Amino acid sequence: MTLKFYNSLTKQKEVFTPLHEGYVTMYVCGPTVYDHPHLGHAKSYVSFDVMVRYLRYLGYKVRYVQNITDVGHLTDNADTGEDKILKRAQREHIEPAELVEIYTRSYFEDMDKLNNVRPDISPRATAHIPEQIELVERLIEKGYAYVSNGSVYFDVRKFREYGKLSGRKQEELEAGARLEINPEKRNPSDFALWKKAAPGHIMRWKSPWGEGFPGWHLECSAMSMKYLGQTLDIHGGGLENTFPHHECEIAQSEAANELPFVRYWIHNNMVTVNGQKMGKSLGNFITLKDAFKSYHPLTIRFFILTTHYRSPLDYSNEALDAANKGLERMHNTVKNLRERLGYAKDDSTPDEIYEKLEQYKTKFLEAMNEDINTPGAIAVLFDLSKDVNTLLNSGQEISKKCLEDIDKLYQELGGNILGIIEPKLKTVTTTSTFSWQVEDKTTEDIMKVLIDTRNELRKAKQWQLSDFIRNKLSEIGIALDDKPDGTIWKKTK
Repeated sequence: MTLKFYNSLTKQKEVFTPLHEGYVTMYVCGPTVYDHPHLGHAKSYVSFDVMVRYLRYLGYKVRYVQNITDVGHLTDNADTGEDKILKRAQREHIEPAELVEIYTRSYFEDMDKLNNVRPDISPRATAHIPEQIELVERLIEKGYAYVSNGSVYFDVRKFREYGKLSGRKQEELEAGARLEINPEKRNPSDFALWKKAAPGHIMRWKSPWGEGFPGWHLECSAMSMKYLGQTLDIHGGGLENTFPHHECEIAQSEAANELPFVRYWIHNNMVTVNGQKMGKSLGNFITLKDAFKSYHPLTIRFFILTTHYRSPLDYSNEALDAANKGLERMHNTVKNLRERLGYAKDDSTPDEIYEKLEQYKTKFLEAMNEDINTPGAIAVLFDLSKDVNTLLNSGQEISKKCLEDIDKLYQELGGNILGIIEPKLKTVTTTSTFSWQVEDKTTEDIMKVLIDTRNELRKAKQWQLSDFIRNKLSEIGIALDDKPDGTIWKKTK
């Protein structure tokens, strides 16, 4: 089995071969921290989290870098408008650095709840101003950039391959850029590397060209090359960043180094609401903090992974409710499996069970190798769960080792790779919107004892005593639901 990625640069699936055997360098464009993260951010960072997890599962040593943009990202995503950080800081009457700390913490809080692995390095743009100035100086020296009225621009006509990622031709770019002609530019489609700070602009640094601040595109090139080298294996980001952001990164990086900048460009598609892109500028976004009020973070993660990362994900309460039910079914199977482990014996188990487990693992890995096909991988886990439920309810003696091996497979595939099955699944209840309330461990253990006791009484046909337990629990607001794959409980008060 061979891992393949869809490369946005070549517009085809390619076998993944890193530059250096056994070692992968991966950079993903991080958030601009001027507000709380929303579901669109979750779609991107959960998708790339699974890629990192899978590469490590395959045995690669991965250095994962994801930046924090805390300056230079203007409101029109190009060379005009206000700095997003500065604009929000002024609105809230706080220092930009204070704003950045608030929303950087918020970002990592939400990513942790989604069970994302932290990046190895999370560099901030403001902490890498010297590296960015050095890159601009190199581009000026090589003739690819020019100074104009205290700002520095990249001359796109000097870089013949500009547009190779997005497929846009130079003539089309210039025709669009003429709508708002900037007299500082030689060519309408030239982009800013360094912007002169206007009077009163708080975020400014000294440079050879006067006081100013770096361009949004510049920072990603400078930081990625500092920590990953001049040629990266993987550069990831949202599809909407293909142009101009990633196109400009290619131009300035390859012009400076005369080497390929990225071997595999990987882009995730967006989250939509009724078919329209979710975004802060459109006012139709749902923050993760609001979403977590109604849905467990793992439900959000599962919801994202049920759609391929290159496909749009349409948000609706109905879709999240369905995801919640699906994940709950899978978790119930795993919980019942682990409960059975508590009293299993070390008897032998037929070989065909192990053969089936190996088949499921092979199918799962085949899906993942095909451009990280998480919907296909999740479908395999559901098929596995059907067989596990049948096995648990068959009355057949299953050895402790076999149950342990099934649990290990769930943890390996659903846990280590997809991040949707935790080593210790906690009992959950659902509200009318399927919000998960995690109970403390003591309550969980007590309920397990009561359910196990009641099940033993039912096996012994002690119906009066088993009904006594059910009725007493009902009186204090706890309902038992006997399902084919086991008994679950939930609060009714």
